[in-house]
Amino acid sequence: MESFALHSLSTSTSFSLSSSRFSLHHRSRPIMTNRSQLSLPLNPQPRSNPSPKSPLISQVFSFPSKASKFNTSSRPHYNPLHASSSSSNSPSPPPPPLQGAKPIPFVISVCIGLIVRFLVPKPVEVTPEAWQLLSIFLSTIAGLVLSPLPVGAWAFLGLTTAVVTKTLTFGAAFSAFTNEVIWLIVISFFFARGFVKTGLGDRIATYFVKWMGKSTLGLSYGLTFSEVLIAPAMPSTTARAGGVFLPIIKSLSLSAGSEPGNPTAKRLGAYLVQNQFQSAGNSSALFLTAAAQNLLCIKLAEELGVIVSSPWVTWFKAASLPALVCLLVTPLVLYKLYPPEIKDTPEAPALAAKKLETMGPVTKNEWIMVSTMLLAVSLWIFGDSLGIASAVAAMIGLSILLVLGVLDWNDCLNEKSAWDTLAWFAILVGMAGQLTNLGIVTWMSDCVANSLRSFSLSWPASLAVLQAAYFLIHYLFASQTGHVGALYSAFLAMHRAAGVPGVLAALALGYNTNLFGAITHYSSGQAAVYFGAGYIDLPDIFKMGFVMFVINAIIWGGVGAFWWKFLGLY
Repeated sequence: MESFALHSLSTSTSFSLSSSRFSLHHRSRPIMTNRSQLSLPLNPQPRSNPSPKSPLISQVFSFPSKASKFNTSSRPHYNPLHASSSSSNSPSPPPPPLQGAKPIPFVISVCIGLIVRFLVPKPVEVTPEAWQLLSIFLSTIAGLVLSPLPVGAWAFLGLTTAVVTKTLTFGAAFSAFTNEVIWLIVISFFFARGFVKTGLGDRIATYFVKWMGKSTLGLSYGLTFSEVLIAPAMPSTTARAGGVFLPIIKSLSLSAGSEPGNPTAKRLGAYLVQNQFQSAGNSSALFLTAAAQNLLCIKLAEELGVIVSSPWVTWFKAASLPALVCLLVTPLVLYKLYPPEIKDTPEAPALAAKKLETMGPVTKNEWIMVSTMLLAVSLWIFGDSLGIASAVAAMIGLSILLVLGVLDWNDCLNEKSAWDTLAWFAILVGMAGQLTNLGIVTWMSDCVANSLRSFSLSWPASLAVLQAAYFLIHYLFASQTGHVGALYSAFLAMHRAAGVPGVLAALALGYNTNLFGAITHYSSGQAAVYFGAGYIDLPDIFKMGFVMFVINAIIWGGVGAFWWKFLGLY
């Protein structure tokens, strides 16, 4: 849900991931309850009598002995003269960290806007106001990639510049803050917190491990399809990764002697993490409400006149066959190309059963969470016929969780990433909308369409070229939602100018947005979570990311084309 490198979750929280620590770019991290943060193995040993076969216990619960803690004779004798000598010879303390914006990224980002504004000739078809807004927008996007400041701060600077230069009025600049889709995205963060706080997501995933976990391949399928079950009601891929699946994968891996950061990682953990990482894109592509960027795609398409009727149902129907084929193929492909050393995990179901026994029966709050999410998903599906907008359905669900005490208002206030997303996302969407209104998007799409026509490309060929370009550009981005806010409208307009059917183009770009979330270690919020676990080496991320890009492109392009023709999308 994902943000410039993880604005789907709070920046102040870090995972207890054994020896692995991570801080990639400016990604945020999920807020987790103690239950998820500890990520203990499914068969914890008593602290007072740890098993000699369980190195995890000795690592996690290592305490100083009484003698070492309180016996002063074991401490070195204090010598003031020696202390003075030591301090005089000690190296000087490091300089304090740089305050404010990073100079080089700041200068580059600003210069990009200035070059476009003052050195690049303005096309005749474009008004001075539109060209000035484009220069500010490009400078803002450059800052989102180079990160001179946190995402929200840099977006605010761009908005301030647009208002100060009178490029936009104050009302126009802040118009997107009343956007229904943006508020739906914000509320989805609170739903994700409810899943983690109640432990419901953890329970569902553990049941799948119990049912399908006798082999490593079966275990990977169990984790994959448990995410498919959770996804439509937990609209944050990052929250699912950090709050539900990574703690379970770590527990299973550590219990099998597969530890992060050393050669044993490839025994089990590396494969399970890689599989969950690569499968998550198709889980998110399957449902409109499985990821924040999906909702934004539909909203931006509407602003360009592409109306998707019954969006939840239409999105699911069009994605169902290619996404399910990919979800079935991905674990098997990785099992062959990125194999685990352990092929059988007969102990996993027993460990899962023991964990479920420890968790106890389903709690009242979990039942409330299930009922509320069923209501919300039902309203998302049938809301059009009932006259209830998706954002209103989410508001109803959140109100129920607040009234019944599953969430309290402090939970919402502490979800900093939700409010941060509201700020920077609304700014980006507002700028993109104003660029459309001022004719910039139309001008750009006409230029690209004319170039494609010069090569005498048919609309299916243009579709393939534009989709590939949209995908590969993501190597420059650290957020799926940021990519959508920056480029979705322009690429959709290019598709339409090239003759691609509007609804087909809008949906294909939306599905593509989910699939490129696993190509690098910075491509999405969940990428930061899974790479930070320490099980996957960086070259393997890039290599398997590209391999799965090719496989997904073949399946979505082949199976998808047949399926979309059958559904009448073209």
